[in-house]
Amino acid sequence: MNINRDLLQFYIYKKIIKKKQANQILEDCERLKVSVRDYMLTKEYTTEVKELPVLGGYYCLPYVEIDMLDIDKSLFDMFTFEFMKRYKIIPVSMSPEGKLLIATGNPLDCAAMSAISSQIVCPTDYVLVPPGQIDRYIDSIAVVMSTSAALNDLNTEGEAEMFSNKKAAADEDVVAENDVVNNPSVRLVDSIIREAVPYRASDIHIEPFEKVVKVRYRIDGDLQERAEFPINSYSAICARIKIMAGLDIAERRIPQDGRIDMVIGGKEFDFRVSSLPTMFGEKFVIRVLDKTSFRFTREDLGFTEHENVYINKMLSKPHGIILLTGPTGCGKSTTLYSFLKEVNTSAVNIVTVEDPVEYVMHGINQTQVNAKANMTFATALRSILRQDPDIIMIGEMRDEETAEIAVRAAITGHLVFSTLHTNDATGAITRLEDMGIADYLVADALVGVIAQRLVKRLCPECRRRSKTTPKEMQILGIDEPISIYRPQGCQFCNHTGYKGRIAVHEIMYMNENMRNAVSHEKNLEVLRDLARQNGMVTLWSSCRNLVVNGVTSIQELMTLNVE
Repeated sequence: MNINRDLLQFYIYKKIIKKKQANQILEDCERLKVSVRDYMLTKEYTTEVKELPVLGGYYCLPYVEIDMLDIDKSLFDMFTFEFMKRYKIIPVSMSPEGKLLIATGNPLDCAAMSAISSQIVCPTDYVLVPPGQIDRYIDSIAVVMSTSAALNDLNTEGEAEMFSNKKAAADEDVVAENDVVNNPSVRLVDSIIREAVPYRASDIHIEPFEKVVKVRYRIDGDLQERAEFPINSYSAICARIKIMAGLDIAERRIPQDGRIDMVIGGKEFDFRVSSLPTMFGEKFVIRVLDKTSFRFTREDLGFTEHENVYINKMLSKPHGIILLTGPTGCGKSTTLYSFLKEVNTSAVNIVTVEDPVEYVMHGINQTQVNAKANMTFATALRSILRQDPDIIMIGEMRDEETAEIAVRAAITGHLVFSTLHTNDATGAITRLEDMGIADYLVADALVGVIAQRLVKRLCPECRRRSKTTPKEMQILGIDEPISIYRPQGCQFCNHTGYKGRIAVHEIMYMNENMRNAVSHEKNLEVLRDLARQNGMVTLWSSCRNLVVNGVTSIQELMTLNVE
């Protein structure tokens, strides 16, 4: 524990913690049997980027970020990728005198130092690098090397022609997966899918063009190109994806949908595969879903204390409709799942109808739409009402019939959650009326509407602060300059300046004033003004607050595309 005490003193000296916090931290470390360093990172007293320079000063080791190093990849033969990732090391360079420079993310790991000594016989020097950067670098290098090897094998072995020759047999009997397990196409597809996880991609796009096939990942809402390979190897790739997703490999004329289940890094992932015939072949889009337990809370989703007051009122209602609105991909379903998680108790019967079921939640009866079997939202909803539900979740109100059944369910004692595609919260009222729901029924059934958008979070490690320009002051509606944060780019955010996304909300709670207005007022702008008077904070104002608080950038506010 002397090391822990000395390290705490160094943290105090570097002003990472205050002196009065030290004793409590030390007591917690002794009780939990963890090191001071692990405790500091877990409790978010500090981050790797802030903490490692301090640790480097304490152990007299230089600290750098990984993109500052000129890494000699030929040295990777000295260790396996598994060994490097386990012990958080990367061999960097060999000096003319035969001394090996090693980047390490955990200089306190004696087992790692011993394991390294058993692998090599030359003298070593160490440099500190954030462990997350080491993991990311090893993953990317492993994937690149695997992808390159697979592409070379595809070109040299002529695998595309091999699959073409097998087409006649495939028409009668799908090629067994064991027949292709060791082929280069298997390794390439596996690399493309596995690389998407550490990059936090939500979708994988595999797109054929005249001469090349491009692979792009959607990361934080933006598509980023990750790889490119010759078109002549694409037939083998298509066959492999279709076999994994359970699609018909002989059918190339119509769109198909399937799914792939994989375990990556100890987590179960569900990959939803969609194929679309194009001019140069079939395009695939693969949606990445983490099948592990749903962990999102309201705080994670960006709800403020002011907004939580209205959310609490909505969720406490015994019946009515709560609507989530916004464009495709804005996280409406994720927010609905977080609400369901809150109200899910043994005392209530919750039934959902979704297209498709994205997250499996324990204790909730989840039903999936099946158009081929005539299992539509409306058909499923009629059956659900005979299942004695307390709470119903409808993935989307797509038609008049579904909306009408949902409203009737709400006014007869059920709490209903659903989504609509509208630009703002008050737009949901006119959308329901356009779908044939009478205004008095809308006023009676509606509990509240939450409009949602996603904006990118500034990377906390590299964001930089500066004063607002006159134009930015005008946009923010302020008279005096203030300091706001701007994107810069670093290794942690893949040099984009952003890492992750956060939701901004506009919550319209239906009190008596709003109900009376909905029954008598047809002007949407009047309803919007009344909602503001009743406490609704608009999407633009919510995003503006995030800009002022340094969570997102003013560029994200300008691209929000709301009034």
